[in-house]
Amino acid sequence: MPKMCFNALPAPDPQLPRLHLHGPTMGTRWSVTLDADLSGPQQAALRHDLAAAVAQVDAQMSPFRADSDLLRCNRAPVGQWLELPTEFLHVLDCALEVARLSNGAFDPGVGDLVHAWGFGSATAPDAQAIAHTRQQPRPPTWDVLQRQGGQLRKLAPLTLDLCGIAKGFAVDRMSAQLRQHGIGHALVALDGELYALGHQASGHPWPVAVESPEPQRRAVHGVVELQDMAIATSGDYRHYFALGDTRIAHSMDGRQQAPVRNGVASVSVLAPNCMWADAWATALLVLGDTAGLALAQRLGLQALWLLRRGSGWVELGLGRWAS
Repeated sequence: MPKMCFNALPAPDPQLPRLHLHGPTMGTRWSVTLDADLSGPQQAALRHDLAAAVAQVDAQMSPFRADSDLLRCNRAPVGQWLELPTEFLHVLDCALEVARLSNGAFDPGVGDLVHAWGFGSATAPDAQAIAHTRQQPRPPTWDVLQRQGGQLRKLAPLTLDLCGIAKGFAVDRMSAQLRQHGIGHALVALDGELYALGHQASGHPWPVAVESPEPQRRAVHGVVELQDMAIATSGDYRHYFALGDTRIAHSMDGRQQAPVRNGVASVSVLAPNCMWADAWATALLVLGDTAGLALAQRLGLQALWLLRRGSGWVELGLGRWAS
């Protein structure tokens, strides 16, 4: 997921100073810009709770931590019931809903493809592993998983990967922590996922810059103003490797059992929560501009596609970006 830069205007009210909190997580960094008058101990408590919120998501859903609930689920034999955390099951439920609505364009069951193509624990494509994944039957992920209360079991071999939705959920968890601390004006960010909590103390919405999909540099393509709204972007220009003259991006199309190659440079989605925006940004990237636009129109999604055309880009937008 590409990073999205943001640049908030300074708050003019001296009674509500602008604070910046941040820390490492999930191979990147979380950050919160907020307008609030907090004492030193209050800031320390808030920073602790924000860090704990993202750490919990990482502990449950990381594909790189041997003790994560995700890998515990992946290691479990077919048919074995597992007791799993409420948060994990909540995210999985959302992932499966988007998977069904997108007819598998978003698929939390492509962990084997992610690893085979060198975007997981492996650092390079493995031709033998790629061939093996293509030989395996791939029923819809939602048909392979069975839920019973707080328990889950696989009905067939399956490797889960929640990277296309977990960071969005982590942003939502941080936003919830801010509300619990009585914060009403904040911009929460984790990689390419953001949530605007309320507006700035000045009364203006939070301006968020959509990144231009250029692999070698960071530049602003446009700015959108947000209030009580999430935005997430998925693209092919940050996490990829070159195979000859071809750029192989990290987003997987489980239907084709291969990385996405459809001319879409990036998709940004606006939604009431960041988990939903995160998953749909990936789904619409995989679907491409024609099928993605049709589905987004049917579901009433707000989305912006940047399509590669020659040496430049063409915009295609819905909702806020329809003009």
